[in-house]
Parts: sequence; structure tokens; C-alpha cells
Amino acid sequence: YRYAQYAGIDVTPASGAAKAFASFPDSASVSDYAREAMIWAVGAGVISGSDGKLLPQEDATRAQVAQIIMNFSNRFVP
Repeated sequence: YRYAQYAGIDVTPASGAAKAFASFPDSASVSDYAREAMIWAVGAGVISGSDGKLLPQEDATRAQVAQIIMNFSNRFVP
């Protein structure tokens, strides 16, 4: 999210992003400071969750981080 802002990418959440974010059963566990970024990331398809959850209080695995980077690159890097 912060890198996207730095790179000049519009980080306005897509239509329906908040609803998509709220559909995860653990979305309420996302810290307040990260909520806006997570809504954007879910809406932009950068983060799609794991087993139907966001797991915001867990550590991300190397594979999960690689997937996030790949999703971001496929979506925003020409």
C-alpha cells in the first residue's frame, strides 16, 4: 500500500472493496492502522487470504509474501 502510494498508483479502494474485505470472518482482527491498506489490497486483488481468512495476527510465510508480490506485479507493473 505504501509502496503503491510512493509509486503513484491510485490507492483509492475499488468499488466493493470494503464489502469484500468485510466478508472475511477475521476482518475485525485487522488493526485499525492497517485497515485502509488491507481494504485496498483485498479490493485490488493483491491479497486474497488463506483458507478463506486474512490471518492478520499471524506471520506471513515466504510463499505468501511471494504471492503478494507476484499479485502486485501482475496487477500494477507493466
